[in-house]
Amino acid sequence: MKILLSNKFYYRRGGDCIYMLNLEQLLKSHGHDVAVFAMDYPENIETPWKQYFPQNMSKLMAFTRPFGSKEVKVKFNRLLDDFRPEVVHLNNIHTQLSPVIVEIAHQRRIKTVWTIHDLKLLCPRYDCLRNGKTLCEACFSDKKNVLKYNCMKNSKLASIIAYKEAITWNKDRLESCTDTFICPSQFMADKMKEGGFNPQKLTILSNFIDTLKCKKDSYNKAEYYCFIGRLSHEKGIKTLIEAANMLPYTLKIIGCGPLENEMKKLAKSNIEFIGYQSWEKIKEIAGKSRFNVLSSEVFENNPLSIIEAQCLGTPVLGARIGGIPELITEGINGMCFESKNVNDLKEKIQIMFQSQFNYENIAQTAQEKYNAENYYQQLINIYK
Repeated sequence: MKILLSNKFYYRRGGDCIYMLNLEQLLKSHGHDVAVFAMDYPENIETPWKQYFPQNMSKLMAFTRPFGSKEVKVKFNRLLDDFRPEVVHLNNIHTQLSPVIVEIAHQRRIKTVWTIHDLKLLCPRYDCLRNGKTLCEACFSDKKNVLKYNCMKNSKLASIIAYKEAITWNKDRLESCTDTFICPSQFMADKMKEGGFNPQKLTILSNFIDTLKCKKDSYNKAEYYCFIGRLSHEKGIKTLIEAANMLPYTLKIIGCGPLENEMKKLAKSNIEFIGYQSWEKIKEIAGKSRFNVLSSEVFENNPLSIIEAQCLGTPVLGARIGGIPELITEGINGMCFESKNVNDLKEKIQIMFQSQFNYENIAQTAQEKYNAENYYQQLINIYK
């Protein structure tokens, strides 16, 4: 089968990018012919498909790209002419590429599948954070709220562009040219239904990872716990550090972000900032951690960080928000706490250290559930 994958970036930038890169390798390993369509970005992985990529988006292009620019249309059509895919599988394409590509594929009678990684189809901001702070679903029913609250970068102009993008690529238009929306979590499927999308076009299929990279000889644990992610407001890093400061346990923090310097000043000596790390280093640190914490204060979909931790045999203490609780069986592979609640987080950290988990069983169960072959069989049924 000839399959065209599309995402705005083509390097390991975030969960959507990692998913598509993993999917590309999975499909190729099963003998499929795979092409890629992305924006020509400096950090992109080298690929022969680069000749079809529209140029990196400038500030001026922000006024045209979201609505379907001529360059994107021309280059995407040329790729379709040359490659002739049977399936176009979309990921995060808004703004830099725009949904014009799914419309073009549909008009050419090509099967269209769209994996939904965030809430962009419902919320012009994509994360349901009003002004980047308060959870809000007002735009599910009326996109004008993005103008009312200046949600985009607290800018009137940016919010106007986001509003026009949302009404241009409205639910009816997107639904009419997409055969199947893949929702990685029940949470995402429920939100899509709340936004008016046809349930018959929604398929729930949890993300996958290369479970072979998680294989270990030992599931022995050290006396620390771990956070892996972006040091930013929406990840709840400040809440976590405030809770960790009240406890004697060692917390290792892997990652960087805009709050890094502020958090280093706030943290006490039992908190170690390790910075950005390669997978092998993450595997070593997270694999020996008593548990990982995902302290999100924004709707998460189907976080790869939880799946990876569990495949390493590491339980997860996750915020009770978005799709996180779906991945956690209380007392078996982790626990949940009330998002933003410092005291509840503190208490649950203490309970996690006092609890006994079957680490090898956590790894075995997760590797069976999230392995690539299971995902492949279900995805091919969707393609066909």
